[in-house]
Amino acid sequence: MVLIKNGRVIDPETKFDQITDVILDGNKIQKIGEVKETAGYEQVINADGCIVSPGLIDVHVHFRDPGFTYKEDLQTGAAAAAAGGFTTVVCMANTKPVVDSVDILQDIQKRCEQLPIKVLQAGAVSKGFQGKELTDMDAMYKAGAPGFTDDGIPLMDEDFVRKAMKKVKELDVPISLHEEDPAYIKQQGVNQGKVSEQLNYGGASYLAEAVMVKRDCQLALETGAAVDIQHISSAQAVEYVKEAKKNGANVVAEASPHHFTLTEEAVLKYGTLARMNPPLRTEEDRQRIIQGLQEGTIEIIATDHAPHSKEEKEKDLASAPSGITGLETSLGLGVTELVDKGYLSMMELLTKMTVNPAKLYHLEQGRLQEGKPADLVIFNPKEEWMVTEYKSKASNSPFTGWKLKGKVKYTICDGKIVNL
Repeated sequence: MVLIKNGRVIDPETKFDQITDVILDGNKIQKIGEVKETAGYEQVINADGCIVSPGLIDVHVHFRDPGFTYKEDLQTGAAAAAAGGFTTVVCMANTKPVVDSVDILQDIQKRCEQLPIKVLQAGAVSKGFQGKELTDMDAMYKAGAPGFTDDGIPLMDEDFVRKAMKKVKELDVPISLHEEDPAYIKQQGVNQGKVSEQLNYGGASYLAEAVMVKRDCQLALETGAAVDIQHISSAQAVEYVKEAKKNGANVVAEASPHHFTLTEEAVLKYGTLARMNPPLRTEEDRQRIIQGLQEGTIEIIATDHAPHSKEEKEKDLASAPSGITGLETSLGLGVTELVDKGYLSMMELLTKMTVNPAKLYHLEQGRLQEGKPADLVIFNPKEEWMVTEYKSKASNSPFTGWKLKGKVKYTICDGKIVNL
C-alpha cells in the first residue's frame, strides 16, 4: 500500500481538483480522501506543492523497434516515457518490418510485457505501407491492436481510405492519419514560406495538409469512423476539423508541443533539429493551433516522439530525417507554454494529455478515481528545470538548454514508481 499525502489531486474526467490524499493498493487506486494515520504503509510520498494526476497518455510515439533500434528501442522509449510522466503510449507501425501482420504485432507485444509502462502497438492500415491492400485488421484487432495507422506516409487513394474507415468503424477502433499530399511538397520538413525562400529550400505548403484533412473529414462524416488527424500544423486544417466536428463527424485532432511552441523561424536557429513533417509553420498557424486547443477543436496533445541518431541529424537540411524526441519535454512545454501563459487551465491541459487520449483508444487509464488503475504522475508545476539530458537514446530536440516549468517527481504505473 502506497500513501500519497497532501497533493493537489486532479481528475480531468470528473473535474475533481482538491488538496487531499490518495491510497494505492497494488495496481488500483483504493481511496481518494484525507488519511489521518500514516503508519502501516509500505511507502508514504509527500506530494506537498505537487499535482497528482492520472498518468499521461501519448497516442503517437515511435519506439523504432524492430528495425531501427540504433535510434530507440522499447526499453529506452519506455524509460523516456516514464521520465516524462507517461504511463501509457501507442507506438506507430512504421518499423522494419512494418507491423502489418499478427506475427510481428505479437512479437512486439510479448516484449512489451516486461516494460515498466504500458506500451501499445498500433497495426498498419495497408500491407507493407504501400497504400493499396488492407491488412487483416480483424486478425490484428483480435490479437490486441488498439487502432490502425500508416503514420509517416499519407494514404492517397480515396477509395482505399473509405474502405479502411468502414473497417475501423466496424471494429470500433480509431484510424490515425498522416496528412501530407506530396503534390504540394517541393522539399519536406520546412514550411513553404519566407524561411524556405531565405534558405533557398523548396519547402512544404500548408495545402499539403489542408487538402488531405478536408478529404478525410468528409470521409469520416460519410463512414462514421473514429478518425484521428495527427500532428495538425496549419490554421486551415484546424478550420476543417472544427467544421467537421460541428457537422457531427467523429474526428479528433492531435497537436504536438513543437507545433504549439515554435514557428518556421526555429529552422534558422536550430537547423535540422527543427525539421519536422508536417513542418513548423507561421505564427498565425501556431496561434490557431492554440485557439484550437482552447475551443476543443484539438482534443489531444501528442508528441510524435521521433528519435533519430546524432549522425543523421548532423546531415544537411535536405538529407536529415524529420522529427524530434519529445516525451521528456511534453509536460514541461504544456505547463510553460500553455498554462503559464494563460492559454489553458491545468485541468484543460491534463484533459488533453490523459482522459481524451484514453477515450480515443477506449482505455480504462487516464482517470484518477477509486477502483481505476494506479497509473499516476506527480509533478511540481512551479519548479523550473533545465532540459539537459535524455533517457531516450536520442537527443534530437530544439528544446535542449530550455528552462521549463513542471518537474516530474514520480511516475507510477500499476502502483510502482517507474521513473527512478
